[in-house]
Amino acid sequence: MQSSSVLDLLIWVPIAAGIVVLCAGSDRAPQRTRWLALAGAIAGLLPVVPLLAQFDRALGTLQFAQQLPWLPAFGVSYHLGIDGISLWFTVLTAITTLVVVLASWEAVTVRLPQYFGAFLLLSGCMQGVFASLDGMLFFVFFEAALIPLYLLIGMWGQERRVYAAVRFFFFSFAGSLAMLGALIYLYAQSHTFEIAAWRELKLGFVPQLLVFLCFVAAFSVKVPMWPVHTWLPDVHEEGPTGAAVLLGMLKMGGYGLLRFVLPVVPDACHFFAPAMITLALVAVIYGSLLALVQTDMRRMLAYSAVAHMGLVTLGLFTFNRMGTEGAVTQMLSYGIVSGATLLCTGMLFERTGSGSIDAYGGVASSMPKLATFAMLFSMANLGLPGTSGFVGEFLVLMGTIQFNFWIGAVAALTLILSASYTLWMYKRVMLGAIRHARIANLSDLCRREFVLLGAMAVLVLAIGVDPKPFTDAIGPSAADLLAQSQGTSLPADDQSPADSRLRPPWWVTGTVERSRLNANRGQVTTNRD
Repeated sequence: MQSSSVLDLLIWVPIAAGIVVLCAGSDRAPQRTRWLALAGAIAGLLPVVPLLAQFDRALGTLQFAQQLPWLPAFGVSYHLGIDGISLWFTVLTAITTLVVVLASWEAVTVRLPQYFGAFLLLSGCMQGVFASLDGMLFFVFFEAALIPLYLLIGMWGQERRVYAAVRFFFFSFAGSLAMLGALIYLYAQSHTFEIAAWRELKLGFVPQLLVFLCFVAAFSVKVPMWPVHTWLPDVHEEGPTGAAVLLGMLKMGGYGLLRFVLPVVPDACHFFAPAMITLALVAVIYGSLLALVQTDMRRMLAYSAVAHMGLVTLGLFTFNRMGTEGAVTQMLSYGIVSGATLLCTGMLFERTGSGSIDAYGGVASSMPKLATFAMLFSMANLGLPGTSGFVGEFLVLMGTIQFNFWIGAVAALTLILSASYTLWMYKRVMLGAIRHARIANLSDLCRREFVLLGAMAVLVLAIGVDPKPFTDAIGPSAADLLAQSQGTSLPADDQSPADSRLRPPWWVTGTVERSRLNANRGQVTTNRD
């Protein structure tokens, strides 16, 4: 297999499989439809094997690159490639697709071809997002993913599913319009949509600020960041479990900040760093406090996601290697933990039809296997050492303390708050006396559910016990990213007295210099180790 064709397979095999399921599947033959979807998900996972086998973890540069003309008159090309950061997002996407198909095996009983076909199409679009090196190609895949997500939420959710779907669509679409404006501006300045070329642009300070705001408007919705997070609790509560799992596991927003914002407009990133750090801290504390007062399991997990993704934003804007590696690891880890926890709540919802915490109590007595897995995922959610949740949070907090001790101290409150709401929910749902008669009659995990949660548990423990294979691949790419986002990139004429109003303020320059020192200190420590 040509190494360059691996990314083609990752993108187009799920899309082709989705089309096959749509055409050949039928509600009158549900088992055939399910097996077609499973075959498509497995086929989409197979290219991950050569991808991991041939990827050189010592390199921070792009690998598996390929480029073909698409719209040459407009500077658009079919340009693909991955580095150590996007590698794990592509792997997680392929795994997520298989997880969702298995998790929805019996939960979905109507419009099966449309349901599974939409997920497979969405999987291919997501792979395109993480592999695109052309800005317009990225935008096409980014927007194409919005369509199946909208349909999944609006057609297979609960009573208020249409409201949740429309709310999600308009939040996402409004941000995407702003991103399109930034892409067109960057094309006008460079006459190409190549992301690598944009990193070499010498934009003035004010244009950088505007481009930054446009990109953040798009990516903050998908992180999600406070205060544009309000669509997420509705989607978790009203949407199907599969859509919630997929949104929890795939982190387009954080990836967009890494790929576009930090390297393309570095001065604007440093200028807005205080604001972004403030928003991240608000998300950590505010999201955790809201999670504490929720009465629905799925809404609680939605606010938990807001809090945990606040740590991701915080790590990215510390501008040091430890914080950046921690942010990427946190996205991957929490994607798995969040997906696994949502699967547990979804299995309860399928059996009882209720997501209310008060509707349960003593579930461990009738479902000990589920309670055991739920305990592991709860411990990962609060960052217990030995689980994947610890690795990302520890790196982010250490990078933040390296950046500023007091900011790190405030961010560390997440350890207390996440333990509070996670253990509170577990106690109310799983432990104690059985409060409702129907809980005593619940059937424990079937073989399919046990294997599914068991595989997720292996991933959680694998990253927590031995994170080195993951961080070794992320580290060189994170260092390369930081090298591009440290210094000012203003053109010479912006330094003249006549244009002094376009210079970055003094605190931006100071932050840049401190970031350089922190990055160099971290590099020296790494080399010494």
